[in-house]
Amino acid sequence: MIAALYTLSNGPYSNLTGVDPWDEARDARLYAGPWPVVAHPPCERWGRYWFGGPASKVRYEKGDDNLCFAFALLAVRDYGGILEHPAASAAWEYFSLNKPPRAGGWVSADEFGGWTCCVDQGHYGHKAQKATWLYACHTDLPELRWGKSARRVDGSLGRREIRTGTCQRMSKNQRKRTPEEFRDLLIEIASTTR
Repeated sequence: MIAALYTLSNGPYSNLTGVDPWDEARDARLYAGPWPVVAHPPCERWGRYWFGGPASKVRYEKGDDNLCFAFALLAVRDYGGILEHPAASAAWEYFSLNKPPRAGGWVSADEFGGWTCCVDQGHYGHKAQKATWLYACHTDLPELRWGKSARRVDGSLGRREIRTGTCQRMSKNQRKRTPEEFRDLLIEIASTTR
Protein backbone atom coordinates (compact mmCIF):
# COMPACT_ATOMS: atom_id res chain seq x y z
CA MET A 1 0.00 0.00 0.00
CA ILE A 2 1.17 3.54 -0.81
CA ALA A 3 -0.28 6.72 0.73
CA ALA A 4 -0.60 9.52 -1.84
CA LEU A 5 -0.55 12.80 0.10
CA TYR A 6 -1.94 16.16 -1.09
CA THR A 7 -3.67 14.73 -4.14
CA LEU A 8 -6.44 16.28 -6.21
CA SER A 9 -9.98 15.07 -5.50
CA ASN A 10 -10.90 12.67 -8.32
CA GLY A 11 -7.36 13.13 -9.63
CA PRO A 12 -4.83 10.64 -11.02
CA TYR A 13 -4.39 8.84 -7.67
CA SER A 14 -8.11 8.16 -7.18
CA ASN A 15 -9.44 4.62 -7.50
CA LEU A 16 -6.02 2.95 -7.84
CA THR A 17 -5.55 -0.44 -6.27
CA GLY A 18 -2.90 -0.27 -3.56
CA VAL A 19 -3.02 3.54 -3.22
CA ASP A 20 -4.63 5.42 -0.34
CA PRO A 21 -5.23 8.99 -1.64
CA TRP A 22 -5.28 11.92 0.80
CA ASP A 23 -6.94 14.93 -0.82
CA GLU A 24 -7.57 18.32 0.79
CA ALA A 25 -10.70 17.08 2.59
CA ARG A 26 -8.73 14.31 4.37
CA ASP A 27 -5.92 16.71 5.37
CA ALA A 28 -2.65 14.91 4.66
CA ARG A 29 -1.03 16.65 7.63
CA LEU A 30 -2.87 14.07 9.75
CA TYR A 31 -1.24 11.07 8.02
CA ALA A 32 0.40 8.88 10.69
CA GLY A 33 1.67 5.93 8.67
CA PRO A 34 2.39 3.15 8.33
CA TRP A 35 2.74 3.05 4.52
CA PRO A 36 5.37 4.71 2.31
CA VAL A 37 4.23 7.95 0.71
CA VAL A 38 4.13 9.83 -2.54
CA ALA A 39 3.76 13.48 -1.51
CA HIS A 40 2.62 16.42 -3.63
CA PRO A 41 2.53 19.27 -1.08
CA PRO A 42 1.09 22.58 -2.32
CA CYS A 43 3.72 24.71 -4.03
CA GLU A 44 2.04 28.11 -4.37
CA ARG A 45 3.81 29.72 -1.38
CA TRP A 46 7.24 28.32 -2.33
CA GLY A 47 7.50 29.33 -5.99
CA ARG A 48 8.29 32.40 -8.03
CA TYR A 49 4.94 34.04 -7.18
CA TRP A 50 4.78 33.02 -3.50
CA PHE A 51 3.42 36.51 -2.69
CA GLY A 52 0.37 35.99 -4.93
CA GLY A 53 1.61 37.30 -8.27
CA PRO A 54 1.86 40.74 -9.87
CA ALA A 55 -1.89 41.26 -10.22
CA SER A 56 -2.87 39.76 -6.86
CA LYS A 57 -4.82 42.00 -4.49
CA VAL A 58 -3.81 39.81 -1.54
CA ARG A 59 -0.15 39.47 -0.48
CA TYR A 60 1.01 36.21 1.11
CA GLU A 61 3.98 35.21 3.23
CA LYS A 62 6.72 33.11 1.67
CA GLY A 63 6.38 29.49 2.79
CA ASP A 64 3.00 30.01 4.48
CA ASP A 65 1.43 26.73 3.35
CA ASN A 66 -0.06 25.73 6.73
CA LEU A 67 2.95 23.43 7.32
CA CYS A 68 1.99 21.16 4.41
CA PHE A 69 5.55 20.86 3.08
CA ALA A 70 6.96 20.26 6.57
CA PHE A 71 4.49 17.43 7.21
CA ALA A 72 5.13 15.90 3.78
CA LEU A 73 8.90 15.98 4.36
CA LEU A 74 8.50 14.34 7.78
CA ALA A 75 6.23 11.65 6.33
CA VAL A 76 8.80 10.78 3.64
CA ARG A 77 11.57 10.65 6.24
CA ASP A 78 9.50 8.62 8.74
CA TYR A 79 7.76 6.15 6.41
CA GLY A 80 9.89 6.29 3.26
CA GLY A 81 8.82 7.35 -0.18
CA ILE A 82 9.13 10.38 -2.39
CA LEU A 83 8.09 14.04 -2.47
CA GLU A 84 7.86 16.25 -5.57
CA HIS A 85 7.93 20.03 -5.89
CA PRO A 86 8.63 22.46 -8.73
CA ALA A 87 12.29 23.06 -9.55
CA ALA A 88 13.74 26.04 -7.69
CA SER A 89 11.25 25.58 -4.85
CA ALA A 90 12.25 27.84 -1.94
CA ALA A 91 11.32 24.96 0.38
CA TRP A 92 14.66 23.28 -0.41
CA GLU A 93 16.63 26.20 1.03
CA TYR A 94 14.23 26.72 3.94
CA PHE A 95 14.51 23.08 5.02
CA SER A 96 18.29 22.95 4.33
CA LEU A 97 18.02 20.46 1.49
CA ASN A 98 20.83 20.41 -1.06
CA LYS A 99 19.68 21.65 -4.47
CA PRO A 100 19.96 19.07 -7.25
CA PRO A 101 21.76 19.76 -10.53
CA ARG A 102 19.50 20.72 -13.46
CA ALA A 103 21.26 18.18 -15.68
CA GLY A 104 19.97 15.35 -13.50
CA GLY A 105 21.30 12.61 -11.27
CA TRP A 106 20.63 11.82 -7.63
CA VAL A 107 22.63 13.74 -5.00
CA SER A 108 22.60 13.56 -1.21
CA ALA A 109 19.93 15.95 0.10
CA ASP A 110 20.49 16.02 3.84
CA GLU A 111 21.78 14.22 6.93
CA PHE A 112 18.55 12.18 7.21
CA GLY A 113 19.37 9.82 4.36
CA GLY A 114 17.38 11.76 1.78
CA TRP A 115 18.33 12.05 -1.89
CA THR A 116 17.26 14.67 -4.41
CA CYS A 117 17.25 15.11 -8.17
CA CYS A 118 15.82 17.30 -10.92
CA VAL A 119 13.68 15.72 -13.63
CA ASP A 120 11.37 17.15 -16.29
CA GLN A 121 7.81 15.83 -16.17
CA GLY A 122 7.79 16.40 -19.93
CA HIS A 123 9.77 13.15 -20.19
CA TYR A 124 6.86 11.42 -18.44
CA GLY A 125 3.76 12.66 -20.25
CA HIS A 126 3.34 16.30 -19.17
CA LYS A 127 2.61 18.72 -22.03
CA ALA A 128 5.15 21.20 -20.60
CA GLN A 129 8.78 20.60 -19.64
CA LYS A 130 7.84 21.22 -15.98
CA ALA A 131 11.20 20.83 -14.24
CA THR A 132 10.57 19.11 -10.92
CA TRP A 133 12.68 18.43 -7.84
CA LEU A 134 12.25 15.07 -6.13
CA TYR A 135 13.19 14.15 -2.56
CA ALA A 136 13.38 10.43 -1.78
CA CYS A 137 14.18 8.66 1.46
CA HIS A 138 14.65 4.92 2.19
CA THR A 139 13.94 3.95 -1.43
CA ASP A 140 15.83 2.67 -4.42
CA LEU A 141 17.09 5.48 -6.66
CA PRO A 142 16.40 4.55 -10.28
CA GLU A 143 18.01 6.05 -13.34
CA LEU A 144 15.53 8.55 -14.78
CA ARG A 145 15.30 10.42 -18.07
CA TRP A 146 17.69 13.22 -17.18
CA GLY A 147 18.08 16.66 -18.74
CA LYS A 148 15.58 18.96 -20.34
CA SER A 149 12.68 17.41 -22.18
CA ALA A 150 11.76 18.59 -25.66
CA ARG A 151 9.75 21.80 -25.86
CA ARG A 152 6.26 21.32 -27.21
CA VAL A 153 5.60 24.87 -28.25
CA ASP A 154 3.56 25.43 -31.38
CA GLY A 155 2.09 28.36 -33.25
CA SER A 156 3.01 32.03 -33.10
CA LEU A 157 4.25 32.94 -29.64
CA GLY A 158 5.32 36.15 -27.95
CA ARG A 159 8.58 36.52 -26.01
CA ARG A 160 7.00 35.59 -22.64
CA GLU A 161 5.38 32.47 -24.10
CA ILE A 162 8.65 31.35 -25.67
CA ARG A 163 10.42 31.76 -22.32
CA THR A 164 7.75 29.97 -20.28
CA GLY A 165 6.90 27.46 -22.99
CA THR A 166 3.74 25.43 -23.06
CA CYS A 167 2.85 26.24 -19.43
CA GLN A 168 1.81 29.73 -20.53
CA ARG A 169 -1.02 28.23 -22.57
CA MET A 170 -2.22 25.75 -19.94
CA SER A 171 -4.84 26.25 -17.26
CA LYS A 172 -3.85 26.09 -13.59
CA ASN A 173 -5.43 22.64 -13.29
CA GLN A 174 -3.61 21.36 -16.38
CA ARG A 175 -0.29 22.58 -14.97
CA LYS A 176 -0.99 21.02 -11.55
CA ARG A 177 -2.20 17.63 -12.74
CA THR A 178 0.32 14.80 -12.47
CA PRO A 179 0.57 12.79 -15.71
CA GLU A 180 -0.21 9.09 -15.28
CA GLU A 181 3.26 8.01 -16.43
CA PHE A 182 4.90 10.30 -13.85
CA ARG A 183 2.43 9.18 -11.16
CA ASP A 184 3.31 5.55 -11.90
CA LEU A 185 7.03 6.34 -11.66
CA LEU A 186 6.58 7.97 -8.24
CA ILE A 187 4.48 5.05 -6.99
CA GLU A 188 7.11 2.62 -8.28
CA ILE A 189 9.88 4.49 -6.42
CA ALA A 190 7.83 4.65 -3.19
CA SER A 191 7.08 0.93 -3.45
CA THR A 192 10.81 0.15 -3.10
CA THR A 193 10.86 1.61 0.43
CA ARG A 194 13.00 -0.41 2.79
